[in-house]
Amino acid sequence: MIPHVIEAKYKKGFCIWLRFDDGSEGVVDLENELTGEMFEPLMQLDKFRLFHVDPELETIVWENGADMAPEFLHEKANSLNHTPNRDRGAPSTRAQRRPSNTTGQAGPHPAVPND
Repeated sequence: MIPHVIEAKYKKGFCIWLRFDDGSEGVVDLENELTGEMFEPLMQLDKFRLFHVDPELETIVWENGADMAPEFLHEKANSLNHTPNRDRGAPSTRAQRRPSNTTGQAGPHPAVPND
């Protein structure tokens, strides 16, 4: 079953607290992962902080169309809580998961422990 993000809150820096529909939660730090055409603009904190949970995609998205795969975020948030790892799948942007009018490149997006 693919986990879905149901709540997200900005913490500090490039850290976001996430809650998933399976009840798990955790903080991911995305600072070192904002690479590629879609993610580089988010290196500006004022733009990074403008994310929200998209009810259709069930993950976090930004105003420029960038998003991260919920299963990737779930794995990273739970790995920080020492939950057993599952198969590692590459995160994706909305443009890679389904057709869209945005383009971009996705790369790995590992997380760093919370504060």
